[in-house]
Amino acid sequence: MRRVNRTLVLSLLIVSSSVFLLFQLHYYRKYVSKPGPHILSRTGHLTASDVQWQTVKKFVALAQHFRLPLFLADTAALTLLSQDALLQRDRLVREPHCSFLCSGRPITSFALHANLWKYDPGFLLAAEQKGFEFLELRGEDPRLASLDTLSGEDIPLHFLLRLHGYIIQVVFLYERSGNYLWHGALRLKANMDRSFAPFKLLDYGRHAGSYDRPELVLTVLDGLDVRIPRNVSRFLSEQRHARFLECRYRDARNFLQLYPDDSSPDAVDFRQKVKSLLHLAARTLAHLDIPFWLSSGTCLGWFRQCSIISYSRDVDIGIFIVDFRPDIVAAFRDAGLSLKHKFGKCRWRTVWNFPF
Repeated sequence: MRRVNRTLVLSLLIVSSSVFLLFQLHYYRKYVSKPGPHILSRTGHLTASDVQWQTVKKFVALAQHFRLPLFLADTAALTLLSQDALLQRDRLVREPHCSFLCSGRPITSFALHANLWKYDPGFLLAAEQKGFEFLELRGEDPRLASLDTLSGEDIPLHFLLRLHGYIIQVVFLYERSGNYLWHGALRLKANMDRSFAPFKLLDYGRHAGSYDRPELVLTVLDGLDVRIPRNVSRFLSEQRHARFLECRYRDARNFLQLYPDDSSPDAVDFRQKVKSLLHLAARTLAHLDIPFWLSSGTCLGWFRQCSIISYSRDVDIGIFIVDFRPDIVAAFRDAGLSLKHKFGKCRWRTVWNFPF
């Protein structure tokens, strides 16, 4: 009888051990062996960061399938890419498996090179099939606006995708004639759901913005293949000062109807030289990381008539005194612009000898 009991106990132990091993194998294959962050936290339950990471992962997979030319433009995630910020975050977050894309905000922002992607309704259909709710925001194409034509056709400006309470923002960047990238403002129409997303928290859309074309690199963040700007700090600096003011074509046309622009050969030649000179000054100051703005008559010409005042005979730009560097004189000289006058001590006003 004792031998039978021993056999029974041994059999039960073998069965129990087998079941436990099978469970461990199932858990390993389903959760641990997959690349990227684990789906379950240490407690065995889904956390907020897990849900956000799954949302981003599902979107990135869709974007890759439809070959969307995206890059990560989320300011919170990009800020965490600095080493000091990452070390600080590792001290604050108990579960750092989603250290970049799960920034504690309910939004993750991506930018899309609109000129490199042909609009595909199949992407939106596939997103809905994956469970995403979708909101598309469109606006007039300013590239088609001019003094002769004041309105353009509608183009997509922003995509908002919502899943499990998290928002994916896709901001469309369009190439403009000045060799820069532009995105439009996000404006809700009267019939749109204003509770769809926390619009005040969006990185992009409060106003239109413009950017230099960033060089992108492919990297792995939280187990996902994403493109990011190579110079993250420069992109974030641009984002903070990217507000774009469109030329007021309607007001300019009204002004020019009263005061026609000078179309003489000398005036046309002067306006062309001014544009070339502004490009040269912009490149020179950009090399020094010095921001500047149009000033005085040059600014007035753009604001009032979307052009250059041909009889002004000079070009006016300004910089903040805190951005002044002594080597600015040498930099302009190397660019072919010699210093002609310098006024003041505490406040600088310089006149450069431009080759008009």
